[in-house]
Amino acid sequence: MSEQTTPQPQSSQTEQPAGSNRPKWQVEQTHPELAEELRKALRTIVDPEIGLDVWALGLVRDIQVTDEGANVVMILTTPFCPYGPALLEVTRQKVERVVGKPTTIEVGDEIWDRSMMDDDALAMLGMF
Repeated sequence: MSEQTTPQPQSSQTEQPAGSNRPKWQVEQTHPELAEELRKALRTIVDPEIGLDVWALGLVRDIQVTDEGANVVMILTTPFCPYGPALLEVTRQKVERVVGKPTTIEVGDEIWDRSMMDDDALAMLGMF
């Protein structure tokens, strides 16, 4: 005798837990000694509208370091963030100071959502 199960409705939008959409940075593999220093530097860059840093928001999606320089892939919380250009430039400068090499910023095409934030940031905003 086989058991019949009732199909569960499929949600078109799956909720991801906080911080679950945080990719590993390439620098963590190639230059692990820089990863924590980079995180510390990124925690000093605060989005003035939200009041949280770019690390807590999960805006830095990748950092690559080569012999020639560094490249940061970063997204913004909204496409037309009024502070976007300033956040991008400050991030570039901070990463450049940490790695000691010319650094470029690439604006990623991911759409930001709360699954990119860390748990502490969500708790501060009352979202977790």
